[in-house]
Order: sequence, then C-alpha cells, then structure tokens
Amino acid sequence: MGPYTLYIAADHRGFEKKQKLVEILQACHPGMVQVKDLGPEKYDAEDDYNDAAIAVAKAVLGDAQSFGILLCGSAHGVTMQSNRFRGIRAVNADTVESAKHARTNDYANVLCLSADYLELTELDDIIKAFCHTQPDPAEKYQRRADRLDEEV
Repeated sequence: MGPYTLYIAADHRGFEKKQKLVEILQACHPGMVQVKDLGPEKYDAEDDYNDAAIAVAKAVLGDAQSFGILLCGSAHGVTMQSNRFRGIRAVNADTVESAKHARTNDYANVLCLSADYLELTELDDIIKAFCHTQPDPAEKYQRRADRLDEEV
C-alpha cells in the first residue's frame, strides 16, 4: 500500500476525540499517511453530523488513495449520511475485527466511530486496523462491492 490520506471530521459529540485522534494519527508513518482535518475547527454544540459526513464523503470520492474517518455520538448518523453518496461504503465499526472485516470483505472506505461508546485507545486501534487491512481480491467480494453502486 502506498501513501494515502485520512480525511477526518466529527460533530459536536465527537469533536474532542477527533482533536486528539488527529494528533495521534499525524504521528503515524510520516510520509505515508497524511491526515486532513475537515472540521469543525471549534466546538459548536448546535452543529449537525450531516456536515461532517458530507465533507468526508466528498473528499474520499475525489481521492482514490484515501479513507474517511467520522465520529459522532453513536456513529449512526454519519454512517447513514455518508452512504447516500454513490461510491462511498461507510461502516460503523466498534471492534478491530469488525473494521478488518469491513475492509476485507466489504471494501469499506469510510469508517464511522462512536465517540460516546469507544475510548480513545479503542478508536486508535480500530482506525489503524481499518487502514492497514487490504480488501480481499476474490471476485465475489468485488462483485458485491460493485453492486452497492448499482441504480435501484
């Protein structure tokens, strides 16, 4: 795997952990991983998770060598919003194993995390597992991922 970009954003419930994760992730593999914080820059108790999810989804769609990381209270809202974009395969993972499965079998490209239910160390471990796991090239997994973008 070559150099890649992590686009990260959060709503107000994920803001504090996002700030800490940006610092942690920027220290990972200098020269291989670029972290781009898509906001917000300051805490806003009235913000909407939709804005974070839309920003990350658009960034990932415009950069084939990237992943998206989103945080909100439950991770449900950002997952639903992200998946409205064709080409985005956003998943809500709460374990390392789940994150690996999402990459291996489902070709996920956006990881949505719960700021309310996961500790910082868990978030870090899950993100690293997600980013370091390669999709299984088996035809059945590629076929299934391709079908996610079919017109319905």
